[in-house]
Amino acid sequence: MDHATVTSQRQSATGEVTDSISPAQFESDVQSFLEANAPKRAKETFVWGEGSDSVGLFPERTPEQDAEELATARAWARMVFDAGFGWITGPVAYGGRGLSREYQRIYTTLATGYKMPSMSVYGIGLGMVAPTILAHATEEVRQAYLLPMHRGDIVGCQLFSEPSSGSDLASLETKAVRDGDEWLVTGQKVWTSGAQLSDIGEIICRTDPDLPKHRGLTGFIVDMRAPGVEVRPLRQMTGGASFNEVFFTDVRVPDSHRLGEVNGGWTVALTTLMNERAAIGGGGGGLGLPTSRRLVELAHAKGRSGDPMIRQQLASVIINERVAAYTNLRAMAKIAVGQLPGPEMSMGKLSLTANMVRICDVLSSLLGPSLVADTGAWGTYAWSQYLLGVPGMRVAGGTDEVLRNIVGERVLGLPKEPALN
Repeated sequence: MDHATVTSQRQSATGEVTDSISPAQFESDVQSFLEANAPKRAKETFVWGEGSDSVGLFPERTPEQDAEELATARAWARMVFDAGFGWITGPVAYGGRGLSREYQRIYTTLATGYKMPSMSVYGIGLGMVAPTILAHATEEVRQAYLLPMHRGDIVGCQLFSEPSSGSDLASLETKAVRDGDEWLVTGQKVWTSGAQLSDIGEIICRTDPDLPKHRGLTGFIVDMRAPGVEVRPLRQMTGGASFNEVFFTDVRVPDSHRLGEVNGGWTVALTTLMNERAAIGGGGGGLGLPTSRRLVELAHAKGRSGDPMIRQQLASVIINERVAAYTNLRAMAKIAVGQLPGPEMSMGKLSLTANMVRICDVLSSLLGPSLVADTGAWGTYAWSQYLLGVPGMRVAGGTDEVLRNIVGERVLGLPKEPALN
């Protein structure tokens, strides 16, 4: 199916979706595409002592491996998009098919049965940056970036955190100064995932230092290849470099690439953050199989599956895993009817990291010193990568402390935390 056919789907003048293909025909088209282009996924089995025992939360790749994975992902993304399945629910005006979420569910359900390349390189761009562009960008920017992002031609990153203002986003110091029809951006961002591979980035800058800190911010889309942009990898305690610090020195950004109103960047940032927490909170912890199952297998291997204390810890992990999944389903149902993500996303992300801490407690009980000292035994020291990755997950997308404040104030109605003098 060529792009002209893809964009022949319609939306009414009021923006309502008008599906021009039946679900049955769409399902048949998806099935035919997948059968022709992807191998069937074999049933996942887990046999203790066989295969890789890697359980890391963050990728530990070399630049060469990054480039290879991007090339593979890009080729697949283009094939999927050109077949009509790259942005199923997106507006036709920007390259989507304009179909309802039912069609996206059909594709997602069928796709789980096939083995496809990892698309994690596009996760931030499509999960966080593209929705913000759609909601807040100028028509020029929407036309320039949305279709290429969904086709895999453009990788996007998020440029929010700074060395002195991680969780307190409103205190950021990177500045943007107006210069005619352009802005000059100067400052530093940190903990930027995928910056080394990105073509564009969503950045929040201070544009009026005299306004209250929440009100003097403005969002932009910046060219990550522009003069004055420097990306440096950050080595983390897992040994890898999944994050970067990014320096901006008088980087020129057209005013047409501004997101929303001048000094209206806080609203823009909230749109992105809620989508970020939806993406993180809906994740499965980074393992191919449910983490709880791996832990049960570990307990069996260590001869501790009958230990009442271990069984209690495992039960707590499994129960909270299930509860978090149901919480995420409720949040996704809200999004499915057109509502913006709310504090439920903070709850989902907080639930995920809280359960990761429980998992670390079980690992400590089961493995003891072999969790931190490599004995060479399969499936033991490998868990150290998971253990060392959890602190990063507790920071990404908002620290646990910030998310507890959000839940306390916006869900439970507790008094707002006193501000620092």
